[in-house]
Amino acid sequence: MAPLRIRSVLISESVDPCCKQILEENGIRVTEKHNMKKEDLVAEIKDYDGLVVRSATKVTADIIDGAGNLKIIGRAGTGVDNVDVDAATKKGIIVMNTPSGNTISAAELTCTLLMSLSRHVPQAVMSMKAGNWDRKKFMGSELYGKVLGILGLGRIGKEVATRMQSFGMRTIGYDPITPPEVSATWGVEQMSLEELWPQCDYITVHTPLMPSTTGLLGDATFAKCKKGVRVVNCARGGIIDEAALLRALESGQCGGAGLDVFIEEPPADRSLVNHPNVISCPHLGASTREAQARCGQDIALQIVDMVRGKSLVGAVNAQVLASTFSQESHQWIKLGEAIGAVLQSCTNSKQPLSQVQITTQGDCLKTSTGYMTSAVMVGLLSHKSSGCPNLVNALTLAKESGIMVNQNHDQSERIACEVEISANGPSYKATGSVLGGVPVLMELSGSVFRQPVSLAGNLLFFKATAGPQLLPSLAGLLATAGVEMESFSAPTARTGDLWFCAGVTSPLEDLGALKPLVKEAAQITI
Repeated sequence: MAPLRIRSVLISESVDPCCKQILEENGIRVTEKHNMKKEDLVAEIKDYDGLVVRSATKVTADIIDGAGNLKIIGRAGTGVDNVDVDAATKKGIIVMNTPSGNTISAAELTCTLLMSLSRHVPQAVMSMKAGNWDRKKFMGSELYGKVLGILGLGRIGKEVATRMQSFGMRTIGYDPITPPEVSATWGVEQMSLEELWPQCDYITVHTPLMPSTTGLLGDATFAKCKKGVRVVNCARGGIIDEAALLRALESGQCGGAGLDVFIEEPPADRSLVNHPNVISCPHLGASTREAQARCGQDIALQIVDMVRGKSLVGAVNAQVLASTFSQESHQWIKLGEAIGAVLQSCTNSKQPLSQVQITTQGDCLKTSTGYMTSAVMVGLLSHKSSGCPNLVNALTLAKESGIMVNQNHDQSERIACEVEISANGPSYKATGSVLGGVPVLMELSGSVFRQPVSLAGNLLFFKATAGPQLLPSLAGLLATAGVEMESFSAPTARTGDLWFCAGVTSPLEDLGALKPLVKEAAQITI
């Protein structure tokens, strides 16, 4: 990936001072303005390349749409619920979080709530402060030998498991992504949710909030659990159905809950907070000095590494960019964009694109199909009116334009990228590669060039009948139009209607000047 130019960053919330220090030490101008109203942020953000937030700033679609120069939104924390990621992606803005910054703090708070639930610690403390001495009222239970169900076996789920195992708990879990053989190495037996519910004495959730996890613990699932099961949520409000939890607490089906997060924060409905079997906190999962310092440092270093073209960590909407941080990948990206531009010029003023097939060839491009596909679409869409395509949003823009994009890899000996486009009837095909660090075109719609065309400068592609008079006739027409020909590339075939390429000093103002010599013509400047 070519380095992004990030010259100025706005920090809209209280982030550890090391964030600003690291950014400024690397030549990035930083402005801190906290607690801005939405209209103030809309007006302010226009002047910045980057925005750093925590969880309070709501980066909505209208804020993103009005941010003319914005290239990156950095979330100093794990979740990105407060950022409209789809709107950012459409605008080609990278959304980045700090996936490991608050892992330890969130895991430790989870363990704290599990232990507090088992021994009623907060309730006992408040009873003592009220002047009571109720030993029998706060009879607890040991964690030793109990079963802890962990829903979500990512970084935090793993840390919770290893810590609670030290109390002698058996840890079981569910995660649709983490392989069971991986979680088994840190002592968690994976199983289906249907198997998990009836076994658990305690359940803790560590998943993102999405349609598939909203209400994951509800009336139906509480009914499948052991009577008196205790639950903890330090992840996101809404994963546990709050109304269902209250019903389960009232019936005794749930024996207690530790809640650090709520659907509405702060919660207007205090029914759960006030329930005697609920321990609640005001979203303290990442509220440690260490976590805040780590998140501030991580987001700053991630931005700096991206700007330097060193690496991309924590991008939630631009995973395709993660493998583009090498000089070799830069050359292939240039090739993809150039092939797309050539084919786009061939279809210019004709039918809109309907389908694109991108095939990478050769072992060294086996893992490059993703970014090559995006690069080709950038070239194909660059002269369209909708949006400003880049590697982040190219596929989104293509989908919105009704273009079907297919990609695959061919294990051939040739190292190349082959692109075929259909424009509701006419189709064009181009094949290119990188030779000596230079992107070149080897073939255009069946015409294989004797010498690969260097994809640089002003290039005039045209389809004409091969013959000895073609070159002098073309030179004469160009001279009449005030354009000189600097190079000429002919196909290996010598008869029929073929594609040729001429390198020229400047673009031709009117391609119609080449009639009746050529049947089709297209020109690009790369």
